[in-house]
Amino acid sequence: MKLTVNGRGVAATTGGAEFDVAKPTVIFLHGAGFDRTTWRLQTRWFAHHGRSVLAVDFPGHGWSEGPALDSVAAMADWTAALIAAAGLKSAALVGHSMGALVAVETAARSRDKVRALGLCGIAAEMPVHPEMLESAKANTLKVQELMTFWGIGNALHKGGMVSPGLWLRRESLAVLSGNKPGVIHNDLAACNAYKDALASAPSIKCPTVLVLGDGDLMTPAAKAKPLAAAIAGSRSVVVPGSGHFMMVERPDETLEALKDSV
Repeated sequence: MKLTVNGRGVAATTGGAEFDVAKPTVIFLHGAGFDRTTWRLQTRWFAHHGRSVLAVDFPGHGWSEGPALDSVAAMADWTAALIAAAGLKSAALVGHSMGALVAVETAARSRDKVRALGLCGIAAEMPVHPEMLESAKANTLKVQELMTFWGIGNALHKGGMVSPGLWLRRESLAVLSGNKPGVIHNDLAACNAYKDALASAPSIKCPTVLVLGDGDLMTPAAKAKPLAAAIAGSRSVVVPGSGHFMMVERPDETLEALKDSV
């Protein structure tokens, strides 16, 4: 499915079902350097259980036109514009990592447009190691290797994917390597610079669930506690045996945490 937001084309998938604005909609927002395919397992369930689905590529990612947006705030304003461009009054937002920060900021800035939040792999702040930023700026492979090595839970480095035949690290590297020069650095720098989650959290009034990995080295579950405490009525689900990429490492458990919330 193609949408136009702020005059530029946006690629979205609908979970294998026709998009229907009359149904409650869930919009899925990917993390730094990734794209809409991150959510392929969860989107199909929601699309066939009473929701409409849009899993989108942020500008400059996947099949969406660029340029990439350079801050979480800009991505949040873009997400609010996306909701309107899709013909929706409101939508639930499910975000991972950078996408989760964007979801938080969108819900704080545009409360009437966000009916629920699912925040996967999030922390109150997401500082990025200088070595990763330097590699991303120089467009070397090291940043991709570090993102997948630290992001994927230890067990999945040795196999164990629930989907037979998939090698998660190799697949993740393939997606990261498809980015245009500068995009990964842009995303990581935006995450590194964003310090407003705790300040924005009290403005969030919609139902919110935080989905966290017990083996997440990039955004450890403990680092999400201040944010969870600042969002009134939120709940947290810690997925066992999962690193940072819980939606592909532990897709069934991630779906179970999300499906009654969004």
